[in-house]
Amino acid sequence: MIPKLLLVPLAVACSLTLLYLIVLNAPHGGGELSFPSSLEHIRVLATVLNTYNMSNPRYVLLLFSSSYLFKQTFAVPGSVFLNVLAGAIFGAGGGFLLCCVLTALGASFCYLLARAVGKEVALHYFPVRVEKFRVRLEENRQELPFFLLFLRLFPMSPNWALNMASGVLGVPLHLFFLSVFFGLMPYNYLCVTSGVILSEIREVGDILSWSNMARCATIAVAALLPTLLLRGRRQAKAEANECED
Repeated sequence: MIPKLLLVPLAVACSLTLLYLIVLNAPHGGGELSFPSSLEHIRVLATVLNTYNMSNPRYVLLLFSSSYLFKQTFAVPGSVFLNVLAGAIFGAGGGFLLCCVLTALGASFCYLLARAVGKEVALHYFPVRVEKFRVRLEENRQELPFFLLFLRLFPMSPNWALNMASGVLGVPLHLFFLSVFFGLMPYNYLCVTSGVILSEIREVGDILSWSNMARCATIAVAALLPTLLLRGRRQAKAEANECED
């Protein structure tokens, strides 16, 4: 178990080294570059990166994408700040599409890392979460795409735990990727569009307000409706067959 577990710090070290090398090659030394941790910090970074973007758009895209994938792959908190920053740098359309792609890719890397480390390690450190998710997967095996989509759309779902549990429990990668891509669209849209009007935002609560979270929850319930309809239809058929017997 230990050799497999060493894959995680090794992957972190390699990723941090790559990020460090990218920052070293910043147009003006990269002294101002770091992960954003507040709205004020986002404003400073947006000013710096927009300046870089005018002469080095490929560098800005590489830096942002690498930073985003690092956070998603290793379940580092703070994706909301990068989503807002994407809106401030790339605009609503470009930033939204970029965040959706990077979110799905980063979550898939987390999935693959968890699969490489193995089920034994996951059960050792997160036995309750993995077992709970396994039971729910079995209950919803017939409607798996809708179920995975619902878990992503529902705003209180622990995405880092879903990423790892999906990897160790063998959720098909293509379904996993699509559920993340489409399921986190509402959340990404809220954050990215907030970045476009960054000057009007005073605190993170303005982005992740109860009204915005309620909208995401409503979409999640709508996504679950096909699952409920299919399950009800299947139960009705089963009861009809029992009556015939």
